[in-house]
Amino acid sequence: MKNNWRQKLHLEPENGWLNDPNGLSFFNGAYHVFFQYSPESAYGSGDKCWGHWQSEDLINWKFTGAVIRPDCPEDKDGVYSGSGIVRDGVLYLFYTGNVKEDGEHDYVTSGRGANVIMVTTNDGVHMSEKHILLRNSDYPDFCSCHVRDPKVWEENGRYKMVLGARTLEDKGCVLFYTSDDLISWRYEKSVFVPDFGYMWECPDVIKAGTHKYLSISPQGLVHGEYSHQNVYSSGYFRFDGEPEDFEEWDYGFDFYASQSFTAPDGRVLFIGWMGIGDIPYANPTTELGWQHCLTMPRELVVSVDGNICQRPAREYLALREETGDRLISGSSITAELPFFFESDAVSESFELRFEGILEMLYADGSFTLRFINEKAGGGRDVRRVRIEKLEKIEVIADMSSLEIYLNCGNKVMSSRFYPDEPEIRLASDSIDGKVYRMRGMEVHSDE
Repeated sequence: MKNNWRQKLHLEPENGWLNDPNGLSFFNGAYHVFFQYSPESAYGSGDKCWGHWQSEDLINWKFTGAVIRPDCPEDKDGVYSGSGIVRDGVLYLFYTGNVKEDGEHDYVTSGRGANVIMVTTNDGVHMSEKHILLRNSDYPDFCSCHVRDPKVWEENGRYKMVLGARTLEDKGCVLFYTSDDLISWRYEKSVFVPDFGYMWECPDVIKAGTHKYLSISPQGLVHGEYSHQNVYSSGYFRFDGEPEDFEEWDYGFDFYASQSFTAPDGRVLFIGWMGIGDIPYANPTTELGWQHCLTMPRELVVSVDGNICQRPAREYLALREETGDRLISGSSITAELPFFFESDAVSESFELRFEGILEMLYADGSFTLRFINEKAGGGRDVRRVRIEKLEKIEVIADMSSLEIYLNCGNKVMSSRFYPDEPEIRLASDSIDGKVYRMRGMEVHSDE
């Protein structure tokens, strides 16, 4: 089965290590997905580059390899995360150039350079010379050496940039900059929330519906039974004025470093890294030469209560094929990966099982994802989310990953899993559901 762990619905590298999605954009008639990429090692060692996929329809993809490499003094230790914006038919890409100086340093208060670097491209593959826009000296005095992950957008005729930061007092925050030309940037303000982690990574300001949201990936939050269960978290504040009402993007085992962008039809699309750094569990594909994947693209829709619901992009839902297969309460059915399961007949409590692998339980306002096979979970155990009334569950099972959407994406759980066989025995004593076969994406390589 190991060879069949290759995903059919999720972008993953042929070799090496993948993490944060970067530079998400629609440009020159195609979607562009860049990502942090260590091509030489499934464990993330070696050069830290940006890899690149592109697609005209989100389903048929072309991989063009490592398109930005660390090749100048200002990014010698890594091309770190960033974003893209289209202006006058040119794609502008912004990223953090990481520098680690030799000597006795803690690399928090000294010894690390965090440079905002810009390149432009006419095709997503061939890059201009590098322009250094901001250095450590351009950040506020209260910042440590940890400032990174520029996200750039246009607002009211001006350009805005946010950067994630860690202060000298070990407080996470977001720095706001503004520009008239994408070249010269002026510091505007900082946004803090008391007692909310020591570092905020991957900031993003999202306009959805009539609201704004500030998305961050905070490190150092207190872990709870239903909140911040992973080593690092990822979520958003409502941000119509000051940040308030933090909500996690995903309550599963594997989600971090998300980024949004706008499709040509106006949809707000959203992709995360289906992984997290420093995890206490494993991904056995490392033995085969690759590790990690991205989530499927999701559409962000604002619910009536002002929170964001996440839906699988409609292009992926169109990959479903009717089979007539149904799971009837009190029975079981065999489904071949990848598949889509949905049920609207949810009772006040239920159990849905991938026999011998994992179970999904709902009772007393709590939804639980629990692995019962440690090997299939790679050491993953249990994750929970509070949901007052569960009316719908959708599960997209790829060859080695799960995306679970509760109440049309009001809550989401993402996880990797590693079954021995591509046939999954679905069983439940309490709900009925419908099973769809899913066609896969097409991914080609220019390398």
